[in-house]
Amino acid sequence: MELEILYEDNHLLAVNKPAGLPTQPSPTDPESLETACKDFIKQRDHKPGNVFLHALHRLDKPASGIVLFAKTQKALSRVSAILREKSCVKIYTALVERRVEPGTIIHYLRHGEHMAEVCSPEAKDAKRAELIITDIKQISDDLWELTIRLLTGRYHQIRAQLSALGVPIIGDTKYGSQRSFEPNGIALHHTEMAFQHPVKTISVLLRSEPTWRK
Repeated sequence: MELEILYEDNHLLAVNKPAGLPTQPSPTDPESLETACKDFIKQRDHKPGNVFLHALHRLDKPASGIVLFAKTQKALSRVSAILREKSCVKIYTALVERRVEPGTIIHYLRHGEHMAEVCSPEAKDAKRAELIITDIKQISDDLWELTIRLLTGRYHQIRAQLSALGVPIIGDTKYGSQRSFEPNGIALHHTEMAFQHPVKTISVLLRSEPTWRK
């Protein structure tokens, strides 16, 4: 596959993930973005051995957008710490079928059968999930684009929280959408990521446009 590289240096690699491709391989999905990136680096740089590359976060298989990889152990440990400390800004865009009010959205989620379930704070394994809808734009008679800042990184968080608000993401039939999107995809895109470089004294800003804007 042809990779859309957004950023690369000796420590980091950022790639635009297409919808329908998992971030990392699994027994049921041996093909993945991580595998494709390792193959690309191995061939381009003529590496004789294994390529060190590790995804620093995951995007759901049907979602698209920015995925950041560590190319060194130092970058892996330092960026992982940045993500744990929540000093990395992660912005997503999503398409829904009706307007919702901007603001902070808080739910409690637990991991169900390949889904995230909204539950009470007292429920077993409940985890706080928080995001901010920062902007809303109407792009057609029945389509609204939401700009979302993700504050916690729970399993299927944005998908489950928007569904709980009554506005499932377009194409996300697992969470209640009745409308199709691209093949194997949903209208959820990781649009922007900003953080301090783990080795250099620079700030990194990554941006990627969703397909519906192109």
